[in-house]
Order: sequence, then structure tokens, then C-alpha cells
Amino acid sequence: MENNIFIYILIMAAVTYLIRMLPLTLIRKEIKNKTIRSFLYYVPYVTLAVMTFPAILSATDTPVSGIAGFLVALLLAYLNQGLFKVAVGSCLVVFLFELFF
Repeated sequence: MENNIFIYILIMAAVTYLIRMLPLTLIRKEIKNKTIRSFLYYVPYVTLAVMTFPAILSATDTPVSGIAGFLVALLLAYLNQGLFKVAVGSCLVVFLFELFF
């Protein structure tokens, strides 16, 4: 079989469409199960975290500076600082780590 990129794109589009369409067609009632509702509530956050965390580690020359920036961001977020302060603080720590280490 010859590698045809259009076949791969068509299969990918069909699978993506089915994943989005099936819940709309199969589930007609409101979901009342607390476990399923809780699971569906956290899916976007988990997906974002799964995509973001590897990028944090691989965005810099050394993973140590990425980890340091991540830890500072966690600390600032835990201390209820705003999003801007968390972003600036973590970027500043990464910059300083890359500059001096």
C-alpha cells in the first residue's frame, strides 16, 4: 500500500468527528451520575495539563530551568497571586536560570 497522506487525513477526520458526534447522538438525557459528571468536568483541565507539562520541560536548553520555573509558578499560584504575576515570575526564574547556569 502506497503512503497517501490524504487517506491518513480522512481517517483522522472521521475518528475525530465520531468522537464528537457519538455522545450527542447516543446520550439524550441529562447525565445524573456524579462520578461521570465529575469525570467530564475535569477532562479539559487534564488535557491542558498533559499538553502543557512536557512543553515546560522541553522549551528550554536544560530541563532544570523549566522545572524551576514550574515550581515557582506552582508556589505563586498556591499563594493566590494573579495569572500575570505567576507568568512573569516563572518566566523571570527561567531566564535567570538560563543566564547563570
